[in-house]
Amino acid sequence: MTQPRAAVIGWPISHSKSPRIHGHWLEKHGISGEYLPLGITPEDFVAELAILPENGFVGANVTIPHKETALAHATEVTDRARAIGAANTLVFLPNGGYRADNTDGEGFINNLKQNAPDWAASSGPALVLGAGGASRAILFSLLAEGTPEILLANRTKARAETLASEFGDSITVIDWDTISDATTGVSTIVNTTSLGMTGQAPLEISLHCSPNTLVTDIVYAPLQTDLLKQAAAKGCQTVDGLGMLLHQAVPGFEAWFGTRPTVDETLRQIVLK
Repeated sequence: MTQPRAAVIGWPISHSKSPRIHGHWLEKHGISGEYLPLGITPEDFVAELAILPENGFVGANVTIPHKETALAHATEVTDRARAIGAANTLVFLPNGGYRADNTDGEGFINNLKQNAPDWAASSGPALVLGAGGASRAILFSLLAEGTPEILLANRTKARAETLASEFGDSITVIDWDTISDATTGVSTIVNTTSLGMTGQAPLEISLHCSPNTLVTDIVYAPLQTDLLKQAAAKGCQTVDGLGMLLHQAVPGFEAWFGTRPTVDETLRQIVLK
């Protein structure tokens, strides 16, 4: 039997840390398999994806700019991928085609559960900054975990309003210039924007949170963003964004290679090199 192969597909793809993650797990578990980075243009994506099973591939991760296209051409779609409107994890089916899933929300939640075990989504409202693809996955997962209310803010308010309309009455859109005030009285604060990332503009916010508030940032370069530093100085719980990247990879690896891997400090250090 040929060794199973999987890939991460994007354009460009050289920045992806996924090969480090899956390569570590393959070695750790003694699995004879491969995980490769594949740079495929949007024009060639659908055709190239279709021939991967002929070359021993059992599935793939997809990243920018292919997440919506992968969903649109899927044979089967999970409920969460449909709700989020994008796919990041594909499993090729025995009779052709593929099942599309989105594991970003699962990765986000499992990162919080691992690094802030006392956190509970149901303990109070959440404030979510940003209305892009990551925000969509995080809104879905927070609501699924029982968050009673979500305040959503985006620099372009209309985009937040459009996103909120897809998720129902539990989401309230607020003005971007009120985000500092909104940090009072929420249990969870999530930055899903690129603000605060290395090379990007800073996230200008003044936190008014309590030690019971959990603050997390999906940015992981730098690992400790200004938002997390400010939160720690206020005595809030903080969780960095790297764990979301690591945990979202778990379901795909299990589906392709038959072993459920764990996220630990060794993996974190390998990815941070």
